[in-house]
Order: sequence, then structure tokens, then C-alpha cells
Amino acid sequence: MSSIIQLLPDHVANQIAAGEVVQRPASVVKELLENAIDAKATDIKLIVKDAGKTLIQVIDNGVGMSVTDARLCFSRHATSKIRHAEDLFDLHTKGFRGEALASIAAIAHVELKTKQDQEELGHHIIIEGSKFVSQEVAVLPKGTSFLVKNLFFNIPARRNFLKSDTVEMRHIIDEFQRVALAHPAIYFTLIHNGSEMFNLPSSNYRQRIVNMLGGKTNEKLVPVSEDTEIVTISGFVGKPEFAKKSRGEQFFFVNDRFIKSGYLHHAIMSAYEGLLKEGNQPSYFLYLDVPPHTIDINIHPTKTEIKFDDEQALYAILRSAIKHSLGQFNVAPVLDFERDPNLDTPYEYKDLKSSFPTIQVDSNYNPFATETVSAKTSSTSNFSGSSNGSSYSSRGNYQPKESASWESLYVDLKTDTEAVTNVSFESEEVTGSLFNDNEIEKETSRTYQIHKKYIVSSIKSGMLVIDQNKAHQRVLYEHYLRNITVSQASSQQLLFPLELFFSVDEVQFIKELQPSLENTGFVFDTISNDTIQISGIPVNVQESEVSIVLEELISNLQNEIPESSFSLNDGIAKSMAKSLSVKTGTYLSEKEQENLVNSLFACKDPNVSPFNKPTFITLSVEDLDKKFAL
Repeated sequence: MSSIIQLLPDHVANQIAAGEVVQRPASVVKELLENAIDAKATDIKLIVKDAGKTLIQVIDNGVGMSVTDARLCFSRHATSKIRHAEDLFDLHTKGFRGEALASIAAIAHVELKTKQDQEELGHHIIIEGSKFVSQEVAVLPKGTSFLVKNLFFNIPARRNFLKSDTVEMRHIIDEFQRVALAHPAIYFTLIHNGSEMFNLPSSNYRQRIVNMLGGKTNEKLVPVSEDTEIVTISGFVGKPEFAKKSRGEQFFFVNDRFIKSGYLHHAIMSAYEGLLKEGNQPSYFLYLDVPPHTIDINIHPTKTEIKFDDEQALYAILRSAIKHSLGQFNVAPVLDFERDPNLDTPYEYKDLKSSFPTIQVDSNYNPFATETVSAKTSSTSNFSGSSNGSSYSSRGNYQPKESASWESLYVDLKTDTEAVTNVSFESEEVTGSLFNDNEIEKETSRTYQIHKKYIVSSIKSGMLVIDQNKAHQRVLYEHYLRNITVSQASSQQLLFPLELFFSVDEVQFIKELQPSLENTGFVFDTISNDTIQISGIPVNVQESEVSIVLEELISNLQNEIPESSFSLNDGIAKSMAKSLSVKTGTYLSEKEQENLVNSLFACKDPNVSPFNKPTFITLSVEDLDKKFAL
């Protein structure tokens, strides 16, 4: 019987390996930036076109490579970082597998230009789909330039699975931020489609965070520092009042390598216990330095998860360090044990006995014995009104009048109260209804709210139970979607422009959403690198809610934007409807309940919310009878 197991060709094996290493353009960015850092570069420039689909180029001034290394670096499992298996537990570099460049070269067009400092000439190598096209000598500056074009050109199925340019660029920015924050001493530059997005000169950790996320970030940061035998912790955490709904500004670095750890994140949330509103997330930029032999990095393909030898001790130290920093800088409430010396009992009083106060009672005292008629007259005259019934004039003066009895206080007393005029409400015309007109009982059309969550209304066939939150989401969703598509939204002008501060990448995101947001009622005056000035907002949005609405909009759409522009508008309408809808636990008056019910059944699709959840249920009389027949 012939053998059925065969060795795969190298180019096929590289394409399979690329499935783990290169998931999207951001994966290429991560590998090339880390290689530049391992090459001891002090200036790294990242150039991207079409969110990395067309071009990704990383230029550094590192040590460069010889001609042999330049060719060998594209071979599988070729690395300069490790020699023995024991080296995996004593890593001081970023890349060490030797698969990244081989995988990238298998699915893209790659150009490598490199030159060592002591060499007069450099080397220019071109590879297409793992095949060496050309290799020649060239005059080049010191360092290395990796140019990756047409990613997934030979795997169209993988290319079709890529998201929109906005989503892919968001992932590239995430990887760029993680590398740049871990190495503040290196000069980083990011250019997308010819426009410079980030220019980060060499600085310290705090200045790098401020340059990355905007100038207002500086006042949000609280320093954290702790030095123990197990771990050395440094970095910053955000003040509780600046917490956001999203988790975008949360960074863990272990030995200058970005990691994700739900366990350590729980330690931070525990330190913030009682300081955050429900659902808010604190910002943190924490750098942990541990001995390399106490961690295992090689447990995840992307190397973003690490196994620690003693996680429990690390948890306790991290939690304690953050609690201490929040209390030290008067962010968290603390008990004040400083005593006031004026409240201390003098020492010489220690032998004195306590004395009780004496009470004297006059048993012959009668409070009614001294009351006279003249006293009564004098007291009542101070409050008597004038003959025309007006006790006080418009200037606050009054004329005293003697009165013999209390009945005179109410003689000719007139009231200025008038009958309250009836207020009529303009009823909104309902264009559609889910039920027939004769099915709704007019005499029992009153609605009731249960647990500040559900609205109950009776119909002829039984009972209608409406979820007020999901129903309002449907109403607002169709309202905003209609405004965006027909561009006829009304806005309320603000007396003073509202100035909001966002990170640099969030501002870029809002710029892309600006036309759709203006159709919902927002009016933008100026948009700078980290500041947005708004002079008009949608009619049903409060000024205090604008920042929350935009933050939630960015958080909801950053990783979920579909391809078409209509779907983008749909996503904006869904996000705003979710943020501004009536929440569970909100009391609604009877008028508000009726208006919500009428608005719901005037919608085109009142049965489900924008997120395909039912907005109401019906209970027929037969269903209720069955419940009581059990």
C-alpha cells in the first residue's frame, strides 16, 4: 500500500503558517515594528496606504543585515534570537519564532532594503509569493526598509474577509500605539495615505502617553510605583471621574511587551471598587518588570498572553499599589486619623469626679396666671390686616389695626387665586397601528407601568406588555435613520460652543463620521488633533449627554462598521438609539407612556428593536384563563 502522508512544499507550508501569523494588515505592522526594535533602531517610520491593503512600509535606522542574513531571514524557523530550547524562558527580544517574514513573503510582494553601518553598499531584495525575483547591490542609508505590497494577493478568499478600511486602520493604530507606548525612547511616525497621523519624538513614559492621546490626558493620570522582589510596577492610572464606557485606554506591558490579562484587569477593577459608576472602565498604562525566567511567553500565537509563575502574588501587589496611589494623591476617600489637641482632656483632670447638674423646679408657677386681655390684643394686632383686606403693601409696609377677637383676622379676606385653566395637549397623529381599531377598548385604554420597566395596556383580546427600553430604541432608531437618509434633521443651537477632548485616533474616527452625524443634528465648528467644538446638537439630546453619546458611538462602531455607507448610517442610528433610549428604572408619566405606545405602533416595524429583540408580547384572555385553571 502506498504512503498517503507527504511533506508539503515550502511555499504551501508558509501560506498555512501565515494563517496564524498574518490575520490582517495589523499583524504585519506588529511583526515589522518589533523587528525594527530588536534591530536597536532609534527612529522608526510606519507608512500605510489603504489601511495596509495596498502598502505597509517600515523604515528604521537599526543595525541592518548582511547579504546572507537578508536572504536567510525569509526562511522558516530562521532566527537570531534563540539557539537552545532553554532560551525560550530567558527572552529579551520581541520576535523569536522565525516564521513572521517567511509567512509575510508567502502572501504578499515584499521589498527589502538593508545596509549595515560598516558596509559601503546595501542590498535590495524583491520577493513575490515566497519566490526570489531579484537581488542587487544598492546605495542605501544605514538601517532597514521593509515594504509589503498587495497583501493576500494570491489568497483572494482571505482578502475578501478583510473589513472596511476604517476597521483595519483602527487595528493598525492599536498595534502602533502598543509598540510606541512600550518604547518611549524611540522616535515613532505614522503616515496614512500621505497624511501624518502620529509624530512621537523621543520622551519619557508620561510625555509619550500625552503625545499619543492628547494634551488633556496629562491631568487624568495618577502615577503608580512599586518595587518588590517579584515585580517592579511603574506607570499611570486614570482618575475615576475620567472613566469611559469603552476599554480603549487600557495597556499592560510586561518587560516592554504588550499583553492582555483578564486576571490582572480584575485586580485593577478591584482597586477601583466604589469609585466608578456602573459600566465605566478606568484608564491605565502599567509597566511590569519581572525576571524573564518567571514567565512563559510562548503560549499564544500572537504572544499577547503570558503565563506567570505566581499570579496570586502579582494580583495582590498590583491591587495594593493602585489603591495606595489613588489614596496618596487624594483620588480615593481616606480616613483622617489626625486628632485635634483642643479636644483632648487635660491630664490633671484624671482624678476629678464627675458632677451632675442640679435641676430646680418652681411648683407654684402657672403660665396662664399672667395672661391678660391686653396682651392678647397686643399680640393679635400685629397680624391684623387693613380694612380693604390687604395686610402688606407692595413696598413691604403694613398698617397695624387693633382687633378685639381673632375673628377679625378673617373679615373681608380676599384670595387672588383663580381657577386653573384647562391645558390641552396636541395629540400626535398615529399613521399606523398593529391592531384593529375595534380591537382596542376605548374605555380601558389606560396604560400602567410595572417595576419602571414594562408598560401594560389592555386590548380587546387580552393584555399588551411593552418593554419601554426596547420600544424606545425602535422609535429613536427609525427617527435617526430617517433623518440621516433624507438629511432633514433639526438641531438646537448652543448659547456657548461645547468643547470636547478626545484622543487623536478618536478624532480621526469622528472626522469620518462627520457627514452622517451632521444629518442627525450635530453641528461641528472646528475639529483639531484632540479637540472638537460643537455649536449645535440634536433636539432630543441634552448638552450633558453629548460627550457620553459620542464616546459610546465610537466604542460601538470602531470594530463593527460594515462596508457600505448605508450600513454605516444604520450603525450610527442604532448606536444613538441605544444611548438615548429610556432606560430600565425610569419612571414614565401616563402621558409619556401613551406617547411611547402610540409612537411604537406608528413605526414601520414595531415588533422588534433595532437589535432584533421583541419590543412587546401579548397575553390573550385564554392564556390568562389557563394560568388560573391549573
